[in-house]
Amino acid sequence: MWTVLAAWLVLSCLLGLGAEEMCGGPPAAIPAPQLSTEERLSPHMPEALRCDACHAIAFQIEEQLRRAEEKVGRRALSESDYIEVLERSCSQGWESYGVQELDGEKHLAGPGLPRQQPMTVMVRGGPWPSRLAKLCHSYVGEQGEEQLYRAHRRGAAALRDLLCHSEKGPCSGGKAGALAAPKMLQNEL
Repeated sequence: MWTVLAAWLVLSCLLGLGAEEMCGGPPAAIPAPQLSTEERLSPHMPEALRCDACHAIAFQIEEQLRRAEEKVGRRALSESDYIEVLERSCSQGWESYGVQELDGEKHLAGPGLPRQQPMTVMVRGGPWPSRLAKLCHSYVGEQGEEQLYRAHRRGAAALRDLLCHSEKGPCSGGKAGALAAPKMLQNEL
């Protein structure tokens, strides 16, 4: 009997059969993030989202290199193989990434990023995939394929630290990270 009553209550809430007072009323609307002109129109990744973007890029590079190594029995990849994998990592579709607003702050959301909330609106597509691809190519060009692969072989944290948390990385928070931004913009072109 309790099973039937519980099922009726759940169905009543889901179907909205006059049970608003029991179910708490209709759900509140979840607003989409309000994007600034720079966030909507600039071809470059906004400064406030660069750390999130770097973590997304490090995650995708790590995943692609890990999969390639699994195919060859976890052995080290040849130089031509890891260069190809890094190029493919940056040229992939980045459509699964977008912007969410969490607690009044905008953050990138997608695979490998920690601050994702399932009950928020995420703005995907638009300029975000091309911005991530440009930044990825910029990081690979700036660091070099060999250095990135060596960091990957030391572990995911080493690759993330090299790209994002080094002295010039976008997550360093120091003056060096801020000074690196103009050069990074130049490299994105």
